[in-house]
Amino acid sequence: MPDIHLYNTLTRKTELFKPLVAKKVGMYHCGPTVYDFAHIGNLRTAIFNDLVRRLFEYNDYIVTQVMNITDVDDKTIRASREAGTTLESFTQKFEEKYLADISALNILTPHLLPRATESIEAMIEMIATLLKKGVAYKGADGVYMSISKVKDYGALAGLQNISKEMTLSHNHADEYDKENAQDFALWKFKTEADGAVSWKTPFGEGRPGWHIECSAMAKSALGETIDIHTGGSDLIFPHHTNEIAQSESANEKPFAKFWLHAGFVMIGNSKMSKSLGNFVTLREIEAKNISPLSFRYLTLTSHYQSLLNFTWESLAGADTARQKLSTFFLSLPSGGKINSDYQTRFLALINDNLDMPKAIALVWELVKDEKVSPEDKRATLSDFDRVLGLDLSTETELIVPEAVSKLVADREMARISKDFARADTLRAQIKAQGYDVKDTANGPEVISHSK
Repeated sequence: MPDIHLYNTLTRKTELFKPLVAKKVGMYHCGPTVYDFAHIGNLRTAIFNDLVRRLFEYNDYIVTQVMNITDVDDKTIRASREAGTTLESFTQKFEEKYLADISALNILTPHLLPRATESIEAMIEMIATLLKKGVAYKGADGVYMSISKVKDYGALAGLQNISKEMTLSHNHADEYDKENAQDFALWKFKTEADGAVSWKTPFGEGRPGWHIECSAMAKSALGETIDIHTGGSDLIFPHHTNEIAQSESANEKPFAKFWLHAGFVMIGNSKMSKSLGNFVTLREIEAKNISPLSFRYLTLTSHYQSLLNFTWESLAGADTARQKLSTFFLSLPSGGKINSDYQTRFLALINDNLDMPKAIALVWELVKDEKVSPEDKRATLSDFDRVLGLDLSTETELIVPEAVSKLVADREMARISKDFARADTLRAQIKAQGYDVKDTANGPEVISHSK
């Protein structure tokens, strides 16, 4: 198999990937907390996770991809109570919407999608082990992990002074009391605010802390040591740091060989986040008649570790480029062969820590290369799309809002009546909605204004 090199957050260097089992790779992704719509910062990480899977499958690995669904935590309980519905029905709605979003982005569905509420027994077992080993303790309102008893705590985040860093990091602070300010909750004893959301355990009735959920689900799905763990950069500390503390203390084995993290999506000079209210959802993109795949294309133009500065102008540019590429691809005849030179170069780029910006540049080089036959260009682009995930072979159907359809019909009537001034006015109104009209022998054809 060709060599694959990936940047490992744990060691802070790019390393040769060596699987635990030859020709196989198991990877765990921190998935959504299903209490609201995902924003495109969350979805950038999901696209990155998908690229990692596609990278290994392109290299002929057998992949087991696991993404958890966090359907019980402080946020889901609070939001479900505010909505006046059960936790299960509330979280199921947003889980379905998240899965619809990743489908729209042509993200391959992970092989396993464990829910936290379906993995409680595994969490209870791990907490019991940690208590027995003396690295966890019972407090007045829950069970806590004692980080002072965890070897090399904070190594993933590169923290030099854990006490100072964790005290200052108020956004990461646990919402519960404990003996030491730096300790974190494994299990939270039942309170009135939790309503009916609780489970009985030998150490007290309650519900899990956020961090223990991923440790237990990853172990259940992939074993005590896994090949790759991914997530957004904001999860390095404290979430992934705490996962390592729990898992390695309980199992006495390394938790993950490789830790991969995607950079933030920025809007203006700030990280996109729900807490700041500066976020964009996929629904807003689609409302502007821009395909979700154009956002996927935009993410490919920036290295996954880099900050991605989102603007509507940059997305419009990505939309134009993707449509141009798709139109070109669909115009090519089939029956060709993959160009071995381009394939070798493409493989080298993606195997070098997923250098997708250079891979995209190579795509456009191929498009313009007159030495490659049209048939071979199609075969080669189709091969590249196994990783790019732009769904080039599918012609996207344009969804036209009813209001725009009415404007198109009115314009056609004005044109037939030779009221060209009115027809021009109506066309301007159609363009203002993000569409245009092409007059054909078969009647008006509505097209995207960006075409």
